[in-house]
Amino acid sequence: MKGSMKAEAKDDDRYWVDVHREPNAVTTAADLESGGDGGRPLMFREKKVKPALLYLYRSLILTRLIAVILFIGWRIKHNNSDVMSPDLDALRQYCDLPDGGSILPAIDVFVTTADPIDEPVLYTMNYVLSILAVDYPIDRYARYLSDDSGTLIEYDALVETANFAALWAPFCRKHSIEPRAPESYFQREGMIYTGKSPSEFINDYRHVQLEYQQYKARLEMLTSTIRERSDFYNSIKTTEGAVKATWMANGTQWPGTWFEPIDNHRKGHHEGVVQVVLEHPNGSKAQHDSNVNPLNFDGIDARLPMLVYMARGKSPCYDHNKKAGNLNAQLRVSALLSNAPFVINFDCDHYINDSRALQAAMCFMLDSREGDNTAFVQFPQRFENVDPTDRYGNHNRVFFDGAMYALNGIQGPSYLGTGCMFHRLALYGIDPPRWRPNDIPVDSSKFGNSIPFLNTVLESLKQESRISPLNLDDSFIAKMMLVVSSSFDIGTDWGRGVGYIFEMATEDMVTGFHIHKQGWHSMYCTMDVDTFRGTAPINLTERLYQIVRWAGGSVEMFFSHNNPLLAGWRLHPMQRTVYLNYNIYPVTSLFLLLYALCPMMWLLPEEILIQRPFTTYVVFLIIIIALIHTIGIMEIKWVGTKWLDWWRNEQFFMIASLSAYPTTLLHIVVKLLTRGKGIRFRVTSKQTKVDDNEDKYAEMYEMRWVPMLIPAMVVLFSNTMAIGVAIGKAIVYGRVWPTTQRLHAMLGLLFNVWLMILLQPFALAVIGRWSKKPSILFILFPVAFVVFAWVYICVHVFVVNFFSSMEI
Repeated sequence: MKGSMKAEAKDDDRYWVDVHREPNAVTTAADLESGGDGGRPLMFREKKVKPALLYLYRSLILTRLIAVILFIGWRIKHNNSDVMSPDLDALRQYCDLPDGGSILPAIDVFVTTADPIDEPVLYTMNYVLSILAVDYPIDRYARYLSDDSGTLIEYDALVETANFAALWAPFCRKHSIEPRAPESYFQREGMIYTGKSPSEFINDYRHVQLEYQQYKARLEMLTSTIRERSDFYNSIKTTEGAVKATWMANGTQWPGTWFEPIDNHRKGHHEGVVQVVLEHPNGSKAQHDSNVNPLNFDGIDARLPMLVYMARGKSPCYDHNKKAGNLNAQLRVSALLSNAPFVINFDCDHYINDSRALQAAMCFMLDSREGDNTAFVQFPQRFENVDPTDRYGNHNRVFFDGAMYALNGIQGPSYLGTGCMFHRLALYGIDPPRWRPNDIPVDSSKFGNSIPFLNTVLESLKQESRISPLNLDDSFIAKMMLVVSSSFDIGTDWGRGVGYIFEMATEDMVTGFHIHKQGWHSMYCTMDVDTFRGTAPINLTERLYQIVRWAGGSVEMFFSHNNPLLAGWRLHPMQRTVYLNYNIYPVTSLFLLLYALCPMMWLLPEEILIQRPFTTYVVFLIIIIALIHTIGIMEIKWVGTKWLDWWRNEQFFMIASLSAYPTTLLHIVVKLLTRGKGIRFRVTSKQTKVDDNEDKYAEMYEMRWVPMLIPAMVVLFSNTMAIGVAIGKAIVYGRVWPTTQRLHAMLGLLFNVWLMILLQPFALAVIGRWSKKPSILFILFPVAFVVFAWVYICVHVFVVNFFSSMEI
């Protein structure tokens, strides 16, 4: 034992030296003050780091500080060094042929919808129209709509859309219309015409606008139209007392869900449906027919790409794996019908805002540097129904324009669920070319027991595309029905190593992670014009439900075999850190919740509040917080994000940390303890309920109370009460408090005020429709402070008088 102590002492001697101090006047004064006589021995030894080491350490600190300053200066000067923009001119030079054709690769475009109520049909069909009119060779892409509700209204709407698209698509091509979603286009103000036929534009515009209004009216009438049609067929084709079916326009029963649901025709229990609405166009451009369309489209290609409606089969006996299962069914059907080497998927509440979007993604896929090893190209999400102040941080610019850009410098951005183009082979779980073996097994145990589909996988491995006219006989239809059957995934690798990964609430993140850990790269693509635009849940409750699902899926990843710590060596170390951050960031909400409750110290007795927090502690804390936010502001400035976007991000993160994130953690704990299902998928409602036709943000002012809002409400109320009590205490004790105590109190109030500022959007949500004028908080909060101060003073006076009377 003694030997070890001596060894430790020798080790210490390498870095530390004794400090010898002689007794001086100060020491003597201290001794005298404490009652001593100056003759006491020194009770502890004092050491310091050797000067050589200390000076070296300080030099390193100074060097680091200089390096950080120089780095910040360099980043400000080179603020776009990591931005990658598509070069469309280079793409055209490479792919355009002298005869007007193109060698651009084929693309299968996927759109998913789950419910025609929460996801209105008009939004979905506008997205379809924007895709049918996109600026891409018409015979090089196909369009698929997967309706997870299996309703006839979606199919009939798609038929109506195909008819209107015959006018809309050539109109867009003739006049270079942007955006090519008619609902958004006709709502624009101050249009600037950039086409080549200005003399014909006004006449064409008015005609198409009128046709669009009639098209919208037909969509609105579809429910009654289908019911009337079904009543007619039921009256002549069924016996009295028989179940009333839902009928298609061609006189056949709809195989999906019925108005009057029965087994095999109700939500969650119906056969699969695949209907080719528009077949693949032939090689020659369609000629203009003036008898069908009165507008002059001479020289304009009036063809439309292949358009397919599908609904996968469902059964109560199987888990259908939500959106990921829906996308996987699209992946299989598209392989049989077109088998394009690239696929791009969208949510039904988005539309293409820049018709060159597909070309932009292809710039990365065909690039000679990393194109072959690029699994997917992710576009940012942009929203147009968000209020100008972005009260609930829907735009999330810090994430989309900051974090995603940064990942371009590592292995690439995460998959964000919509607006993402994939290499089909990457979705099949095939390794990138640099790691790909020569012999890849393609068998039913992995891909399912469909021989035609297995053949399409082999074709994809050979880089063979098969977009061509179809022979839709009964045999081929039966093959398609097999791959959309409810049980097809069972016993295969679908959703586990093939296709979009399921069994989690966030299929997007885990799918991107699975692809990255195989060694694939990804790219983030932005353009001067927003490539896609969509709608966001502007009601706070719906927004928080969305956050719960995202955060829940992230945390679930950590407790699954998809944990980034278990990924192979092909995953970049920094990319692994990024995914770990995704997995654990909701845990920070526990500490933020405690932080948010600390300012309630004003509700405690005076002895505690005047002791905590100490002034020095508060000053240091303020400096640290200020530095964190300063660095954050600099980062968002590098990528061109506005200050308001950053500030809304800060506010909403606090709101989510007091509501959505704790709810997420509670779900995860319950799942781990009970082996339950974890976070339940909930389709975010995009239906807008507007009572006031002049206010399109009316939905934002509706407050829907749910349990997860309780912690945030407690924090808001307690801090409001704490500030009022602080004012009351200042009135009662202000004259007897010393200066130090007043300073402590003033600094303590900074916590309360800071939290109130961060929770300002939540406070607006609480007051509902009054929040149409946010300035009302400058009246309500002072009134609340005065009320709580008055209550405190009254209680204080009552207690003092009560105890005084007791003593007497």
